[in-house]
Amino acid sequence: MWAMALMALTALPLVGRLTRPVTTPPPTHAEAEQGLMQAIRGALVDRSYLLLHLGFFTCGFHIAFLVTHLPGEVNLCGLPPAVASWSLAIIGLANLFGSLYAGSCVSRYRSKYVLAVMYGSRVLLIGGYLLLPSSALTFYVFAAGLGFTWLATVPPTAALVSKLFGVRYLGTLFGLTLLSHQIGGFLGAWLGGLAVVEFGNYSWMWYADMALAAMAAVINLPIREARIERSLVGLQPD
Repeated sequence: MWAMALMALTALPLVGRLTRPVTTPPPTHAEAEQGLMQAIRGALVDRSYLLLHLGFFTCGFHIAFLVTHLPGEVNLCGLPPAVASWSLAIIGLANLFGSLYAGSCVSRYRSKYVLAVMYGSRVLLIGGYLLLPSSALTFYVFAAGLGFTWLATVPPTAALVSKLFGVRYLGTLFGLTLLSHQIGGFLGAWLGGLAVVEFGNYSWMWYADMALAAMAAVINLPIREARIERSLVGLQPD
């Protein structure tokens, strides 16, 4: 409780920056006339939006599987429980830096490429983990790498939804992608339990993780997204 109170107090100086009024362009005539249900129906038949759902489903699968079953994996490797605790803590810490970095990348690169790199890196991280010897150091390095991509998929995913459909119904449309994330999370946690009961280890779950991450990296590439316009401010001669 004291830790939560300290975190809340630390966040207070940020409130002023986050609540400053932001000038946004007025909605177009088409956006003004479009109702919520019409926006949802239009989004659900949009291929780019559905591909975004599939990628975010994969993210939920990874996160819930690891959060739920990492202690069990550590135990199967014959390591002390403290390794699992430190690994989860490292994931949380690395997640802070990864999310901030992904948010900065959205303004410089197309969001679909950011997502493809994030998901593709998970394939390499899991593959490296499976090839390396089971030690505390392996878990810590793996946790740092995966934690960096943990929720770093959120900023580019939200950015893509806003680019595809505008910001008027962003909360609802991004909320639906988050529903796909939660469904993936349910399956990741549940299937992880089934795997260890049936096979005595998580090998097949790691392979499934790699396959889903590779699929997510590829399916984000065809998403419809305009190129980033580079600002020329400050480059014009006086």
